[in-house]
Amino acid sequence: MTDHLTQAFDEPPPGRLTLVARLNTSASDSRRGVVRLHPEALAALGIREWDAVSLTGARTTSAVAGLAPAGTPAGTALLDDVTLSNAGVRENAAVLVAPVTVYGARSVTVSGSRLATQSVSSATLRMALLGKVMTVGDTVSLLPRDLGPGTSTSAASAALTSSVGITWTSELLTVTGTDPAGPVSVQPNSLVTWGGGTAPANSAPTVARPVTTAARPAIGVDDLRGARAQAGRLTEWLKLALDQPELLQTLGATANLGVLVSGPAGVGKATLVRAVCAGRRLVELDGPEIGALRPEDRLASVTSAVATLRDGGGVLLVTDVDALLPATAEPVATLILAELRTAVATPGVAFVATSAVPDAVDARLRAPDLCDRELGLSLPDAATRKALLEALLRGVPASTLDLDEIASRTTGFVAADLAAVVREAALRAAARASADGAAPALVQDDLTGALSVIRPLSRSATEEIAVGAVTLDDVGDMVETKQALTEAVLWPLQHPDTFARLGVEPPRGVLLYGPPGCGKTFVVRALASSGRLSVHAVKGAELMDKWVGASEKAVRELFRRARDSAPSLVFLDELDALAPRRGQSSDSGVSDRVVAALLTELDGIDPLRDVVVLGATNRPDLIDPALLRPGRLEKLVFVEPPDADARREILRTSGASIPLSADVDLDELADHLEGYSAADCVALLRESALTAMRRSIDAADVTAADVEKARATVRPSLDPAQVDSLRAFAEQR
Repeated sequence: MTDHLTQAFDEPPPGRLTLVARLNTSASDSRRGVVRLHPEALAALGIREWDAVSLTGARTTSAVAGLAPAGTPAGTALLDDVTLSNAGVRENAAVLVAPVTVYGARSVTVSGSRLATQSVSSATLRMALLGKVMTVGDTVSLLPRDLGPGTSTSAASAALTSSVGITWTSELLTVTGTDPAGPVSVQPNSLVTWGGGTAPANSAPTVARPVTTAARPAIGVDDLRGARAQAGRLTEWLKLALDQPELLQTLGATANLGVLVSGPAGVGKATLVRAVCAGRRLVELDGPEIGALRPEDRLASVTSAVATLRDGGGVLLVTDVDALLPATAEPVATLILAELRTAVATPGVAFVATSAVPDAVDARLRAPDLCDRELGLSLPDAATRKALLEALLRGVPASTLDLDEIASRTTGFVAADLAAVVREAALRAAARASADGAAPALVQDDLTGALSVIRPLSRSATEEIAVGAVTLDDVGDMVETKQALTEAVLWPLQHPDTFARLGVEPPRGVLLYGPPGCGKTFVVRALASSGRLSVHAVKGAELMDKWVGASEKAVRELFRRARDSAPSLVFLDELDALAPRRGQSSDSGVSDRVVAALLTELDGIDPLRDVVVLGATNRPDLIDPALLRPGRLEKLVFVEPPDADARREILRTSGASIPLSADVDLDELADHLEGYSAADCVALLRESALTAMRRSIDAADVTAADVEKARATVRPSLDPAQVDSLRAFAEQR
C-alpha cells in the first residue's frame, strides 16, 4: 500500500507518506485547518479520521486529518490555501505527511489586525480556535473548525459577527507562542490571548464583563431536558434570596446564597444557570481563562466582578471553578475566597459556581458562608437523550428518524456530545446535498454514521475496547458462558423493573476464568456490543504505581469514569496480577492497598449503579478470596476449552472470509485439533492462508495441503495440567 502511495517519489521514512498537495476547493473546509486524505493513506499512517498529522514542505506545520471525498486519488492530500502556505508548498508539489503527537494547549498567543485585537475577547477567540492544531509561526483563520468531534459551535460565529462584523470571516491570525512547545490543539480550558501585550478592551484580565443573552442562543428552562428538577430548585433559591429576602429574615435565617453546580463535563451546568438567570443581571467569569493569569490579575478579575455586582445586585457565575480555585491552593486563593464571601454577604447578590470535578476544588469553597448548597446533574438516560435529540433537531428538515435507536446507542453521551452528533450528521447531509444538488435533509444514516466519529466526553480520557458489531448471538460456542453473562450483566441493565419487583439485587461482578486463548476477552467485546455498554478495560499491571497512594487513586478514577459513562462495564484483565492474596507480596504493600481500594469500590458505602465489574484470569487460585465473596465478584464462570463442536463453530466463523477449496473439511479438521484453543484455531487458518501465499502469490484459495502444512507450525497451546487444575477449581466452587 505504501509503495502505491509513494510510487512517484523517493521512499519516505517508515510511518510517513509523500503525497501530492492539491488545493481543497470545498467551501466547508475553507481555512479550517483540515487536510483531506484517502482512506488508504489514513490506514498506511496508522491513524483515524480527525487525528493530527504533520505536513512538511519548506516548513513543518500540523493539521487535522479528515477523509477525502470519493474519487480523490490515493496519493493526493487536499489542503486549503492557508495550510498550503503554512507547509511552504505550492499546489501539485510533494508534501511529507506523518502522524504527530499533539498536546492540549495550556496557553496560546496570537497576533492579528488592530480591529480584531480590540474587538474579539479571549473567550470568543478560544471558541473560534477550538479543536484546531497549530504550531508557532502558523497562520490560522477565525473560521471555527466545526468539523469532527470536540470542535466549536455556531456560538463562536455569532459572537464574532456581533463584535467584528462580517469581515471576521477573512481575518487571518499568526500564532506567536504556545505552551507547551510544539504542535498543540486548543482545548476548552486553554488560555488564548492576543500577543504583544495587546488585549481587547472588553476582555482585559482585570475587567469582568456581564454576559448578555443576545450573545448566546436563547435556551429556556423548558428546553432543559432532564434537568428541570434542578432548574426548579435553583429558581426557588434565587427567588427567596434575591426577590423575597424578608421571608428568610423573618424566620431568623440569612438571605445569602452560594451554590456549587456539579456534573460531568458537557452535561449543561452553565447552560442551566444561564437559563434560570434569564432576565436577571448575570456577571460571568471563565474559570480556566482567569485561572491561567498571574495571581494578582486573578484577584483583580474577581474583585472587579464583585464590585460590579455590589452596585445593582445580580448573580456571579464562575464556570469551571476548579481551574480558578484548585485543591492545591496558592496563597492568592485565600484573597479570592474573601472576595467571594463579600459577594455572598451582599444583599441582592448570589454566587453560583460550576465544576466537572468537584473533588478537585478548594475545600474552603464549600464553607457555610460560601457555597452551602450543591446541585448535581447526572448523565442523561435513554429517554432524556431522545428528548435532547428532539430539541436539537427541532425545525431541521429530515426524513423519518428513529431517535430511539440513536438514544439507545449513545450511552454516556451528554448534551454537548449529542449536539456534536447532530452537527456531524448535518455535515454529512450538507455534503450529500451539495453533490446531488437536492434540498438538504437529514436521514437516519447521517446520524448513525456520526456515531462512528463522535466520542463522548465521558470517555475521552481513557482507552476502551472496540466493541464493533459482534454480539453474543454471533459467538457460536460457549453456550453456558453466554447464558451466565446474560443473566449477570444484561438482565440487570435491560430489565431492572423485574429485579425490583422480585426484591433482589443484581450481581455486582463476574469472574471469567479459564486457560489462555479460550475467548475471554472476545466474549467481553461481544457482551459490550450486545448491551450497548461503554467498556473500561484495564490490564492488571496498569494500575500499579510505586508512589504511595497513586495506585489507589487510579482505582478510584477508573470507577469514577465508569459511573460517569454508565451503563458501563469495567473489565479487569489478568486480575491475579492486580489483586493477589494480601500479605504475600513483597511490593511495600502496594498490592494490598489496591485490593482494599477494589473492595471499597465494589462493596462500599457508595453503591455501584448501572456498573458491572468483569474480571478475567488464568489463575483464579491466586486472587484474594475477599474479592470472590457475594456482593463483589460473586459469580464465577469457567470458560471451558473448546470441544470438537465448539472448534467447528470457531473454524466456520473465522474461515468465512477465507476462500477454502472444496477439499478442506472443517468438520474433520475440528475433530483432529484436540488441545487447540480458540486462538489456536484462528491462528491455524491464518497460517494456512500465508502458506498458500508462499506456494503462489497469485493463489486463489487455500487447499487441504496448505492447512496440513500449517498444522506443523501452529501447535496446540493448551496445557493439560493447567486445564485439569482449573476444572478442579470449578468443581470446588
